[in-house]
Amino acid sequence: MTPRVDEVCYRDAYARRLETRVLEVALDGAAPLVVLDATAFYPGGGGQPSDRGVILRSADGRSWTVRSAKRVGGEIVHELEAPDGELPRAGDLVEVDVEWARRYALMRTHTALHALCGVVWRDYGAQVTGGNMEPGAGRMDFEFERMSGDLVGEIEAKVNAELRASRDVRVNVLPRAEAFAIPDLIRTKVNLLPEGIEQIRTIEIVGLDLQADGGTHVANTREVGGIHVTGYESKGRINKRIRLELVAPEA
Repeated sequence: MTPRVDEVCYRDAYARRLETRVLEVALDGAAPLVVLDATAFYPGGGGQPSDRGVILRSADGRSWTVRSAKRVGGEIVHELEAPDGELPRAGDLVEVDVEWARRYALMRTHTALHALCGVVWRDYGAQVTGGNMEPGAGRMDFEFERMSGDLVGEIEAKVNAELRASRDVRVNVLPRAEAFAIPDLIRTKVNLLPEGIEQIRTIEIVGLDLQADGGTHVANTREVGGIHVTGYESKGRINKRIRLELVAPEA
C-alpha cells in the first residue's frame, strides 16, 4: 500500500522547506494535530528528538509554530501552537519550514554517534545498550566490562580520525531478508525492529559502519567536525556510558 503522506525526511535529510497541503486537523487534548500530504519534519525515534519549525498558510501568510512531530497510527502528525484558537483547515495549501539549525545539529550529532559505534564495534567488539542525543551532544551506552580515561581518550582520537577521513554517508532501503543477511547490521543488544517491517532503512558510513537506522544524517563525516568526550560512567556491571559534544568543523 502506498503511504498517504510523503515522508521526505527519510530520503532527503537536507530538505527543510516544501509546499504541501493539509489533509487532517484534530485535537489531542488541548494540542492541535495536523497531518500533511508531504512533510520534511522528522517525527523522532531511535534517540533522536523530533524536528521543530513552522507551518505557513499560503493564502494569507498565517503561521503556526510546530513544537513537535510524532508518528500516530503510522503517519507523521505535527503538534501546533495555536494560542488564539485559529487552526489550519483541511485542504489549505501551506509551506513547512523546519528549524534548520537544530535539524542540522542533530544530523551532525547522529552521524558522530554512528562513527563512535563503528569504532567501538570494530576495535572493541562492544554492542550498544542504549543512546540518546540533543543538538550538539549525545551519549551512547556500550557493553564494556571496564572503562578508563585512557580507553576513552583512545576512542575519542580514533573517532576524530574517522570523521576527518571525509567518509561518505549513504542511505539505503532494503527488503528485510536482504538487510538481515548483512552481518552485524543490528548493533544494539536487543533487536528493536518490529517483525512487521518489511523494508529496512540502513545508514552506511562508507568504510566504517553499516547499521539499520531511521534518523537523519549528514552526507559526509567532514560535516560533523569532531567530537570531545565530556565524560564516562558505569551504568552497571557491563554497561558503560560515553558522553560527547560536537566540535565545530574547521573553517
